[in-house]
This record gives sequence, structure tokens and C-alpha cells, in this order.
Amino acid sequence: MSLARDALVRATRKLAEAGVPDPGRDARRLLAHAMKVPPDRLTLMLGEGLAAEAEAGFEALVARRAERVPLSQLTGRRAFYGREFLVTGDVLDPRPETETLIETALAEPFADVLDLGTGSGCILLTLIAEMEGMGRRVLGTGVEVSPAAYEVAWWNRNAMGLEDRAVLLQGSWFAPLSEAFGRDAPQFDLIVSNPPYVTEAEWERLEPEVRRFEPRGALVGGVHGLDAYRVIVEGAPGRLRPGGRLIVEIGSGQGAAVTELMTSAGLGPVHVVTDLDGRDRVVVARR
Repeated sequence: MSLARDALVRATRKLAEAGVPDPGRDARRLLAHAMKVPPDRLTLMLGEGLAAEAEAGFEALVARRAERVPLSQLTGRRAFYGREFLVTGDVLDPRPETETLIETALAEPFADVLDLGTGSGCILLTLIAEMEGMGRRVLGTGVEVSPAAYEVAWWNRNAMGLEDRAVLLQGSWFAPLSEAFGRDAPQFDLIVSNPPYVTEAEWERLEPEVRRFEPRGALVGGVHGLDAYRVIVEGAPGRLRPGGRLIVEIGSGQGAAVTELMTSAGLGPVHVVTDLDGRDRVVVARR
């Protein structure tokens, strides 16, 4: 029986040799997962023997991580804005920079929200839960074109107990609203989206974890990365209440182009919000 500490050292070395960024962090998280202990308790367990089943499971996880399978897909979970979400290879891995969109949305109150391309549901469900924590009951609608991603969002919604506050629709962008509600399709105080914005050229340069294991359709937005924004901006004015906000995440260098699309659609004022690293991350427009 190996000590947990020794297994951790071997795993860290293997991940480092495979070129995994921050191998020590990932090895610790995988070991905690294999031992079924909270990551913040792992240090207390390192002097204990590692049961054969846990050791075999840990080694299998490390081998897959060395193949550059994303950590979240190995553990099945990803933390986002203080909550954990189910993650599979059918959805984007929630990223810290997307929390800029959350902070921007929460800067003003809203009664309802539409999330276009909801994926795991992390944006929609976080906004509903955060507003509830502020004492405001918010209703949300999430639209997702991928049947597999739709199922992940469904699971996350139900796990958070938000079935009565979040409606999930399957289809492309705004179309499911008309299909579900007809002429009574609602308008919203807030529309949010983290759409595909990676360019075709950028896709080829992405790290293996993204290029090989995350859904390409949720990442690539055409030659210039702007295809999804054109659809969203075209449909948003008809789905926003007067004074309502449209908030979208953007990729590097896209602030000016997305701002121009929104301004040309009659939305305004428009402004760009930077993330904690000072990069343009979110564009906000108002009807």
C-alpha cells in the first residue's frame, strides 16, 4: 500500500513530464477526488495509506490527465462563482473570466433573464441564485442548441432546485422562444450570452485540453469570430424591454467590432467592460 504522499509525488512528476500546466495542483485535485475527500482536507490525509481501489482510480485519472483530458471532465465538476456545476465534454468548461459577465449583470436589478447558448447553465443559474441571495426572485430562460448540452443544463438546474425559476428550451438562439410561446413570446430585462467567438485561425492554436476535448461548435464563431454576435444583436432589440440590457462576453480584440454591431442595430449606449487582467471581456448595450 502506497502512502498518499508518495502517490502524489509520482503523479505530479508524470503530469509535469506530459506538459500539463500546474501539475501539482491538478495531481492534488485528482487525488482528493480518488480518495473522496474535500480538496482542502487533502493535506491532512497525505500521511495515510492509499487503499488499492483508490490508488488504481487515481492512477487512471492521472493517465487521462496526462493525455490532456480537462480536469473538470475527470472529476465531473467545475467551480464557478462559488458553486459547483456538472461538466461533461458536451459543454464548455466554465472559466473564471466569465465571472466578469456575472458581475456586470448583477450591477443592476432585473426581473427576468434570457441566456442564449446556455451550455452547462452556469451563467443563467448563477444569476438566478445570486439575485435570490439579494432577496429578489428572478425568472430565467436558457436556450441551447445541443441536445447533449441541454441535458447538462437540465441536470444542473434540477440539482440547484431551480426548476420553478428556470425554463430551458432547445434550439438555436431566439427561435425556440417563438416556437414555445408564439405571439406571446416574452421580452426580458436582461439578455446574456457567452457565444462562440474564437476565430478559425485561433482554434488551431488552442491548448490540447480545449481543441481535443471541448465542443468546437460552442467555441468557434466563424472566420472572424463574429457570426454569433450578428444573430444575437439582430434579434435582441425585439426581445428586450425598453431600458433592458444586452450583455455578451467577447474574445480578444473584438470590443470595437461588437460595439459597432450593437450601435448599428440601434442599441445604446454601448460600453466595454474589462476583466481583472485588464482585457476587454464584456460588451454591454441598452435598448
